[in-house]
Amino acid sequence: MVMTEDERRLTAYHEAGHAIVGLRVPGNDPLHKVTIIPRGRALGVTINLPERDRYAMRKSDILARLAMMFGGRVAEELIFGRDHVTTGAGNDIQQATELARRMVTEWGMSDLLGRLRYAGSDEQVFLGRSIGRTQNVSEETAKLIDEEVRRIIADAENTARATLTTDLQGLHAVAEGLLSYETLSGEEVRGLLAGDPVSRPDVPEDDRPPGGRVSPPAEPRKPVRPRPVVGPPQVQPQA
Repeated sequence: MVMTEDERRLTAYHEAGHAIVGLRVPGNDPLHKVTIIPRGRALGVTINLPERDRYAMRKSDILARLAMMFGGRVAEELIFGRDHVTTGAGNDIQQATELARRMVTEWGMSDLLGRLRYAGSDEQVFLGRSIGRTQNVSEETAKLIDEEVRRIIADAENTARATLTTDLQGLHAVAEGLLSYETLSGEEVRGLLAGDPVSRPDVPEDDRPPGGRVSPPAEPRKPVRPRPVVGPPQVQPQA
């Protein structure tokens, strides 16, 4: 996928927002790496990996993950304005909405709705979800569920906005690092937030073009062996 310079810059701030919120808000998995190299339909990826297998999640961990999901959209708004946000946060919003709804309807993590299960479990296998689902809550309860989901999402977005607003300098540093190197490790992102530049001795500074893309180190040239001089063919006298 070929990206324009504007798309690269916007993607860099989007992924930098994810990375910074993931690092600053306690409860998120450790940052492994962040890249603006397109993969599939995604223009960039931020990868957080757990230190060990997790069989359950605490409420505080889920809220931290929700905040990280909105770090990309909030970064776009802070840098480019609300009128210039993109569809890049579509998958983030979808996952966050589903996670918040499960908190309310399945995991009993809403004080307003209580410790009840509101998610229907009697769906028909061969029917669509909207057709095969039996309505097991009243309209008033359904309205409360929607309000709770909206509140949880709004709180997560506010957490991401407060985190990035207080660390705009770090947001610029990580985004510029992504524009220069395209892929940063978690350690390199933490270094940039601490004010330390990225150091990669295997990539000479002179090999980096003004556009920011890193050129791989030049391979040593193979020695050229001189070819033997071949003279004109000798003509044998005929009898």
